[in-house]
Amino acid sequence: MQTNTAGINLIKQSEGLRLSAYQDQVGVWTIGYGHTGPDVAAGLTISADQAEQLLQGDLARFEQGVSALVTVLLNANQFSALVSFSYNLGLGNLQSSTLLKLLNQGDYQGAAGQFPLWDKAGGNVLPGLQKRRLAEQALFQTPVAN
Repeated sequence: MQTNTAGINLIKQSEGLRLSAYQDQVGVWTIGYGHTGPDVAAGLTISADQAEQLLQGDLARFEQGVSALVTVLLNANQFSALVSFSYNLGLGNLQSSTLLKLLNQGDYQGAAGQFPLWDKAGGNVLPGLQKRRLAEQALFQTPVAN
């Protein structure tokens, strides 16, 4: 599966676009649409096209990870919400989460209820994370028309 337009828009809106490297709320060097990694350091600048390329590469990695971790059927919105969640928090957090445990047990409603609990960075509740988790929860719960 691939992240749908609603999921990509959620990620872009939540992450914002920064063409110069900056340190996020917990000190991680970040650039573009929330891209992190050993290739990001102080002083790095990129173009909007490069930011889009980084996003596409990151999405592919998180799509693969979500596909590998989830054992139940997902619609496009559920999958995209999980990619956004993982994009922000990492696949390790998804893997160890009660959200994934409930989902893989077939408890979609219980899994949906877990999104808002992931609203902290550095131990502090952040309004931006609260907003993102509620948007991911809403996307997860939105049926897909056939």
